[in-house]
Amino acid sequence: MSNAPETDEPGRLAAVLWDMDGTLVDTEPYWVAAEYAIAERFGATWSEEQAMQLVGNALIESARLVKEGMGLPHEPEEIVEMLLDGVVEQVEREVPWRPGARELLTEIAEQGVPCALVTMSYARFVGPILEQLPEGTFKVIVTGDMVRNGKPHPEPYLTAAAALGVPAEETLAVEDSNTGARSAEAAGCTVLVVENHVPVAPGERRVFRDTLEGMTYADLAKVSSEI
Repeated sequence: MSNAPETDEPGRLAAVLWDMDGTLVDTEPYWVAAEYAIAERFGATWSEEQAMQLVGNALIESARLVKEGMGLPHEPEEIVEMLLDGVVEQVEREVPWRPGARELLTEIAEQGVPCALVTMSYARFVGPILEQLPEGTFKVIVTGDMVRNGKPHPEPYLTAAAALGVPAEETLAVEDSNTGARSAEAAGCTVLVVENHVPVAPGERRVFRDTLEGMTYADLAKVSSEI
């Protein structure tokens, strides 16, 4: 039995599914700093171009690219932990919220529409960010260490929708990367894209906005009608 609100009301969403890095919080610079720190630690080289290729990826895939790009002897799993050590330390000092994100989350909650967090970051990185939000902001949390296939595979978004008890086709996903948009689109979600550090290609289920700042739940509900 679905726990989601009734969706008979025109334009009403069954749920909103949120990406985290680059969408809810601007933590991409934290990841890039952690990558450069690893390169410096092991006397390797790294570039901004290489860093941007990692945006939106499953962490284990990013670790494989770091291993290859830096020529490290470590296993990808070890590199994941090194990356997490670096970003957790930074986010515990300051959570860099994206403009309008917390305000929009609050309004969605007031409308009684469930939200899920769908991130390829691991649980120990997500924790300090969730501590800054009211308890229950996200009814479901899907992290990269909970799924077999990370973004761009549809599994993360399908998992979130199933856990909420709603069809993915009746949800709106909020994303900032090509990898994430592909994942949500393949799951059947309508995708609201707010570009941040990387450009995102157009897609048949993608609607673009410049910012979340000033957006309301009514604005989100209208996005699906543009598809």
